This record gives sequence, C-alpha cells and structure tokens, in this order.
Amino acid sequence: MRLLGDFDLAEEALHEAFRAALEQWPSEGVPANPRAWLVSAGRFKAIDAIRRRARFDPLEEEHAETLSIETSEPHEIEDDRLRLIFTCCHPALSPDAQVALTLREVCELKTEEIAHAFLTPAPTLAQRIVRAKTKIRDARIPYEVPGASELPERLDAVLRVVYLVFNEGYSASSGESLTRADLSGEAVRLARLLIELLPEPEAIGLLALMLLHESRRAARISAEGNLILLENQNRGLWNRELIAEGIALVEKALASRRFGPYSLQAAISAVHAEAPSVAATDWAQIVGLYDVLSRLDPSPIIFLNRAVAVAMRDGPAAGLALVDALLARGELAEYHLAHAARADLCRRLGRSAEARASYERALALARQEPERRFLQHRLNELKT
Repeated sequence: MRLLGDFDLAEEALHEAFRAALEQWPSEGVPANPRAWLVSAGRFKAIDAIRRRARFDPLEEEHAETLSIETSEPHEIEDDRLRLIFTCCHPALSPDAQVALTLREVCELKTEEIAHAFLTPAPTLAQRIVRAKTKIRDARIPYEVPGASELPERLDAVLRVVYLVFNEGYSASSGESLTRADLSGEAVRLARLLIELLPEPEAIGLLALMLLHESRRAARISAEGNLILLENQNRGLWNRELIAEGIALVEKALASRRFGPYSLQAAISAVHAEAPSVAATDWAQIVGLYDVLSRLDPSPIIFLNRAVAVAMRDGPAAGLALVDALLARGELAEYHLAHAARADLCRRLGRSAEARASYERALALARQEPERRFLQHRLNELKT
C-alpha cells in the first residue's frame, strides 16, 4: 500500500506475487527473506499491470516509472499493521467508513462480521467500504504515519478498530467456534504497541478491558465446545496474571481523571474479576458504573448490559421492563443477545410462553453454533 497507494492494485499485485512464489519456491527454494521477496515481486507485478494500462493513459507510464525507483523510508510506527490502521483512520473519511475499511482490509474480517458489529445490513456496509477505498485513491490520501500532533485525532477510531477486532475474537459473530484466539491475541498485541506510541488513558483502559475479558477465556467453553455463562464458570480457571495486569492498568487509567468508555468498561470487568461468585458480585457498583458509562456512550448495547445488571441487583422484573423498553425502540430488533436476555428474564419470572418466543427469536438470529446450541438447550428445558 505504501508503494502503490491503491488498495485494489496492492491486493492484486500481492496475489500475483504469491502465485509466483508457489511456482518458483518449490524448485528454487524459499528465499532468505520471504517477506521482502513477496513485496519486491508484488511491486514489479504492479509496474507491469500499470504499463499495460499506459497504452491508454500516458500518466500511467509516469506512475510506473515512479514505482521503479527503489524507496526505503523510515517510519515512527514499526508495525506494518498498526501503520496501515492509522492510514485507514484518516480524518478525511467518515468515522464509520474509517473503522469499516480498516476491519475489512487490514484486520481481515469478513464484510458480514463487520456488519454484525455495526448492526448494519452487509450490502450497506460493503458499499461504505467501496466508497472509502475510492476516496483514498481519488483524494490521493498517502500511506504514511501521521505526525505526533496528528496522532491524537485518529486515536478514537484506532481504538474502536482494535476493540472490534478483539470482540470478534472473544465472541465470534458466526461459525463453529465461540472464540477466535488469533484475533483477540492480535488486538491485545496492537493495544500494547499503541500504549508505547501514545500512552493515553483510554488506550490504557482499552488494554485493561481486553486483558480482563481474555482472562476468562479458558472458563467460557466446555470440553465439548459448549458455551458456559458467567454464573456457571469455574473461576479457578481464570488467568490471575491477566487479571492483576488488567486491574493495575484500569486503576492507572481512572487515576488520570481523563478516562472514557473503555476505562469504565474495564472497571466493570474488574468488579467481576474480583468477585468470588456471581452472588457475591457488587452489582450496585456495576450499575453505578453503567450509569456513568451510559452518559458517555449512550449506545443501545450499553443500555442492554445495564438492564442485565439492574436485573441482578433489583430482580428480573426490573430488568425485563428495561429490556422491553429497549426492544420497543427498534434498534436491537435484530440483535440476538437482546432477545436472549429477555428470554432469560421471562424464564426466571416463570413466564414460559414469553420465554419460549424470545428464545426462538434469538435462535433465529444467532449465527454462532455454540450460542445456537445453548439457546436450543434452554428451549428444550422449557418444553419439558
């Protein structure tokens, strides 16, 4: 991307480079530096493609000549992926386009997975990505590291990207597996790099949040691959080293007095991590933190999570009233976890018919197999 300045051209060139590698490496051997070989081969494949087009556009020949000159530029951000994330999060693009483009082109999430995170239809999201790529090409937005003064204005979008990558790894939107350790691990790695580059409280808070979530990975799924809810998890399996690091980071972020939504979510996770059981959890503190969080980030997902916490503090009827009000607004109509939450509250209240209807709606919307098995199991329990 740095050499070619065009997503589609870069992708096509690298495909051709991999094709050449598959043809040459088996007989000639793997080069000492495979990455450099692929980048060099991709660059020359792109030059060939541009020169083929130059018969119709003299400016293309000039472009090809420019690419022929070897370039080696120093970069403040040494990580390729993080550098490209900052490039995609250029302020000339709308915030949603920045995040969608980065998730698709840099972090390799599928359009459907990104659409799930945005609660947006996949075709709408795909068009948003196409428009963002066109804007980068037509406006000649450079592939470069922003200067120190420009980094803060891009930080919010970069943090959002890293968090959405982590979420897809922590709870996959579809497929056979509950989690994708490669994605959540990559998000944690990027967050650590971010803190080295820009140790802002919200970057620290995001890393804390991800570490506290990640600490529960081993307890979230059974040997058979089935989902285990927080209330049934073996807390002895929680990673205490990650919890200790996460709590220290969230305390540092909160002490700055410049914290935001990620730090507050991390504080909520810290309360869960320190509790010996669900019953012993300080639900009043969690609701209080959600009250502050919902003012900073009044999103329907935050309000849904707050409703579940209220149900744990004040009883299922109080939580159900909040969930019903949220569903009536329509924003969470296609969100399976909202219907699953309603179903569970109705089940706890003994309203079996309503619970069945909500479980069936959640099951129809869920695309991840462990979640689908869990919802089906709950449905079967209601029928017996």
